[in-house]
Amino acid sequence: MADNDTQLKYKELSEKIRYHMDRYYNQDAPEISDYEYDQLMLELKKMEKEHPELITKESPSQIIGGTAKREAGVKVTHNVPMLSIEDVFDKADVTSWVNKVHEKHPDAQFSVEQKIDGLSMTLRYEADTDKPGFMKLVMAETRGDGRIGEDVTINALVIPDVQKEIRYSASYLELRGEVYMSHEDFDRFNEQQEKLGKKLAANPRNLAAGTLRQLDSAVTKERGLRMFVFNVQDGPAELLESHCKALDTLEELGIPVVRHRLCNSSEDVIDAIDAIGDERFDLTFDLDGAVVKVDHTAWREDFPAGSKYSSGHIAYKYPPEEKVVVMDEIIVDVGRTGKLTFTGSFHDKETGKPARLCGTSVSRATLHNQDYIRDMKIGIGGAYKLFKSGEIIPKLNGCVEEPAEIFKAPEICPVCGHKLVREEDTADIRCVNPTCPAQVTRTIAYFTSRDAMNIMGLGDTLIEALTKDGYLKSYADIYDLYKYRDEMVEKGIIGKEKNTDKLLSEIEKSKENDPVMLLTGLAIRNVGKATAREIMKHVSDLTDLFKITVDGFLSMPDIGETTANDLYEFFHSKDNEELILRMKDAGVNMAVKIDEDASDKLSGMTIVVTGTLPSLGRKEAEELITKNGGKAAGSVSKKTTMVLAGEAAGSKLTKAQELGIKVINEEEFLELIK
Repeated sequence: MADNDTQLKYKELSEKIRYHMDRYYNQDAPEISDYEYDQLMLELKKMEKEHPELITKESPSQIIGGTAKREAGVKVTHNVPMLSIEDVFDKADVTSWVNKVHEKHPDAQFSVEQKIDGLSMTLRYEADTDKPGFMKLVMAETRGDGRIGEDVTINALVIPDVQKEIRYSASYLELRGEVYMSHEDFDRFNEQQEKLGKKLAANPRNLAAGTLRQLDSAVTKERGLRMFVFNVQDGPAELLESHCKALDTLEELGIPVVRHRLCNSSEDVIDAIDAIGDERFDLTFDLDGAVVKVDHTAWREDFPAGSKYSSGHIAYKYPPEEKVVVMDEIIVDVGRTGKLTFTGSFHDKETGKPARLCGTSVSRATLHNQDYIRDMKIGIGGAYKLFKSGEIIPKLNGCVEEPAEIFKAPEICPVCGHKLVREEDTADIRCVNPTCPAQVTRTIAYFTSRDAMNIMGLGDTLIEALTKDGYLKSYADIYDLYKYRDEMVEKGIIGKEKNTDKLLSEIEKSKENDPVMLLTGLAIRNVGKATAREIMKHVSDLTDLFKITVDGFLSMPDIGETTANDLYEFFHSKDNEELILRMKDAGVNMAVKIDEDASDKLSGMTIVVTGTLPSLGRKEAEELITKNGGKAAGSVSKKTTMVLAGEAAGSKLTKAQELGIKVINEEEFLELIK
């Protein structure tokens, strides 16, 4: 029987895998690589093998992954479940599996084929009563959760590889294949997005998934999707006997099928896997591995792999790929907080073009800081190994050829010319000039954001325009914009009179905000919304912070030495004091509103709210916690005092119970602050 620590570890691992399943299957936005995901699943299966009592029908190992979406159609129940294929990562495991099949069926043959990195789609064909000898497409469906998918027939009809009709005589035929996007179409899409200043797609698989689910089939057609069929799911007996013969028949009918090779032995299978591996970088589309299938379909059921996986199949996953690149340029930029950032621009040493990794073209990578640059011996002309961390984030992985000179960070800000400062005991180099143009746009954008002063309508694009035209040099200038109302209307910077007046009204309205929002908006390092709220509990006016010493800040709860020094440095700067006093003169509220109903009844308590409460909303409950001197936290830990739980409380409640933390209901909570 698994002990409590093992059960907790299993639960946390399961939740982590479910999260990444949702990111991959439902949101088309994975955060980790297939390899990293596979390693998590292998760890889970190892635990389940040692403790089978942990397995439930909700375990990630027992479910397929996606949930049906509605963007492009309606839900549809699959005639034949669309299951996954069990992965292996060692060729010895492939050999072992083939030998296992041969032990039961010595004459068994195998189809080894490309595993295309796309999304699965099933095509249903029925006999065309108006055209004897022909079959017509009646439905196309995505995988969804493997049992229920989404009807995407309208979009499937504009994919060139999807045959609307086939010259074949049968009452019913069901084919399964992989929808994908070529490198050329993916690059074309991103080039258009870049010209329009829009977000680029991460990789062809994600873009293909989003394209297939488009509401407008014209968009699907314009972006360009392709499809290879890789299986006959249902149909006449002649297509359900030999897998390879069935694919050959479909190919003769004009249906694009996945490249496949019939093999007799484990040596043949490994040779076919190696051949696919050798050619995968030269293909016009991305591969996700190689699939090995028992060719005689009736024998597949003799080799079940669980309810989640197709019987008689395995998929071999290739190791992550790596390229050698040559450094062309090191770009130095200044962030919102003044911190210097370094980006390396490079080309593939072999092709002279951007490196092709995991389906995307890569020409840049973050170089972190000067210490990283020194340790990696990074400089113009140097050659470096490049890989993708999680097959998502490009990273350098060692120096192959050293440059003539290792790059050194500048001593003055590349934007404003102010002397740069390296923070003590860190690798961070900063520009400490608060009026540095590189920081102004970002600083103002943060100041006006929802978490800060929440000035609706004053977003990044408009701030950039106002900064460019000289109206904004700091966030204090926001409250002088009304002086230039007619001038801005004439120039059309914000728009006509209506839009300009609407924005000026939002600015005026923001003057009444709680000073916690103002303190948050000042973008002081290490001071977010929660910290700002705690600080303002100890003063009656924001300008009181000008008088507080480092020790004074340290005496406040949850304020450490680094944050105390950052606060002292900010509020004892003449430039910053001037900006804040300008805003006060403009009428921006600095005074802390005294809440007569406030108390310290929850002082020193950290409370987590979870689930649906009978009468209080979660935000309302958290405000009551803060109002009564407590701290509202978002996650359960050993520092949590108690958990306020409602219906469907979920994992936070479970963790609280496991840690022995007190759990209360709404009635008990209201009694505490009564």
